[in-house]
Amino acid sequence: MLHFQLLRFMCKELPNEVYQNLDGVGDDEKWWEAVELQKLILAHNNLEILKEDMRNLSMLTVLNVSHNKLSCLPAAIGELALLKSLDVSFNSITNIPEEIGSATSLVKLDCSKNLLKELPCSLGKCVDLSELKASNNCITKLPDELVSCTKLIKFDVEGNKLIMLSENMLMSWTRLTELNAARNLLTSIPDSIGALSQLIRLDFHQNKISSIPPSIMGCSSLAEFYMGTNLLSSLPAEIGSLSRLGTLDLHSNQLKEYPVEACKLQLSVLDLSNNSLSGLPPEIGTMTTLRKLLLTGNPLRSLRSSLVCGPTPTLLKYLRSRLSSNEEESTTTPTKDDQIAMATRVSLSSKELNLNGLGLTCVPPAVWETDEVVKVNLSRNSIEELPNELSTCSSIQVLVLSGNKIKEWPGAVLSSLPNLFCLKLDNNPLAPIPSTGLEALNKLEILDLSCNTSSLPEPSILSSLSQLQELYLRRMQLGQFPSGLLCLRRLRILNLSQNSIVSIPQEIKELAYLTELDLSDNNITALPPELGLLEPSLQVLKLDGNPLRSIRRTILDRGTKAILKYLKDKLPDQ
Repeated sequence: MLHFQLLRFMCKELPNEVYQNLDGVGDDEKWWEAVELQKLILAHNNLEILKEDMRNLSMLTVLNVSHNKLSCLPAAIGELALLKSLDVSFNSITNIPEEIGSATSLVKLDCSKNLLKELPCSLGKCVDLSELKASNNCITKLPDELVSCTKLIKFDVEGNKLIMLSENMLMSWTRLTELNAARNLLTSIPDSIGALSQLIRLDFHQNKISSIPPSIMGCSSLAEFYMGTNLLSSLPAEIGSLSRLGTLDLHSNQLKEYPVEACKLQLSVLDLSNNSLSGLPPEIGTMTTLRKLLLTGNPLRSLRSSLVCGPTPTLLKYLRSRLSSNEEESTTTPTKDDQIAMATRVSLSSKELNLNGLGLTCVPPAVWETDEVVKVNLSRNSIEELPNELSTCSSIQVLVLSGNKIKEWPGAVLSSLPNLFCLKLDNNPLAPIPSTGLEALNKLEILDLSCNTSSLPEPSILSSLSQLQELYLRRMQLGQFPSGLLCLRRLRILNLSQNSIVSIPQEIKELAYLTELDLSDNNITALPPELGLLEPSLQVLKLDGNPLRSIRRTILDRGTKAILKYLKDKLPDQ
């Protein structure tokens, strides 16, 4: 790509030569006079004006004029038919011309940190727009025409004066993975929020929102939810359905209780500080994934201050002790055969056979005798091997064998399941997987081998799983980043927590589709700056429990976006 980058200079205008587009030049003339510019980087200068001559740069695909002194943009910006990325952030622009709607190739627009009171209605014509950042302006209302931008993936309007978000807008933005509307004047969350099933990060902190709609349960991919400094007095029970949620920030609200239903969440961080809680449900004690539970600033009468301010594990243990025994044990226990029969009847319609936690020592015939079953859950039993009969279940797509006593890699059975795309074998005493043990599983998209400390004698064997999208290798006693992972270019979720990994290779930048990366509880002291290049896709980065010395605690506490930006800024200019 032909690209022109102008380093810092004191001029208020661009040299006329940059705007010119000549057919030919002599040997002694400058290169930008001889070619069609495609990328123009003018950031961090003193520019006060861009001329209408911008229209001459018809091949431009990237224009970055951030961190200048611009107060307006030329209408000619709309004549750049090939423009894909426009960054005008950190200027003093008061309005964006309606002509921008003619730049229909636009994919990314960053107009953050300006003096905008509105966005142009014509922006709705930029139907390929996937990333729109308009934070830290004075915008009071979003144009209804944005409903046409159905390819939006990231939308950031933090720090404006918005009083509402349109129901129709959210309904049409079903591809959204990140929504940031923090620090506005919002009083409610639209019910259509439930349509955002791919949403990973949702930030509404510092608004005037009084309730969360029950439809939030539709945000099934949500991993981070920030609702601090609002006017919440209660939480919907449906919030307990967010099975992927890891961070829930509810500080500085008016909550009087925490719902029992929300105790099912697999949270790492729960911030309930500065609310009106007088007690806590003892079921919170069962949330054993919690690393940080913040409770200061509540009128808690049933808990000693030493518990409230002390280590989270101690508090959770105390709360568990308050659970009555009749909540932990069922009063009537049906027989094992009854439970298998009941699960089999349910599977006839659901196509899912759930036999988890029945104390089984072998796989019952019901598994291969049930027609067209798609998912089989045999977790939390005492099964030691898979029978050959299981090979006949060609319809199985999901096989869950977590928490059993399987020692030998069941390669023969697994290779006979042509539709298998999800395999969970975590928490088994697995012996080393043979070097060719994974080759037949080339359709696998989800694999969990966590807590099998001996199963990966040669981590490179993972490289054969070219379709893999989710990989969980928690507590594997890994001393280094498994090299085979760098070949898995489709990975979206990678969990390497609770190992002994000391460094991350810079080649991790090749995993361009990663949305979640869990490196918590390792021995990592520094991160490669190249990790910052994953910022467009990576939404969740977990680093707790590492002796990181190269990143200040204030940056770590600000979360994934701040960490990735810090790392990216450390890269040398290209």
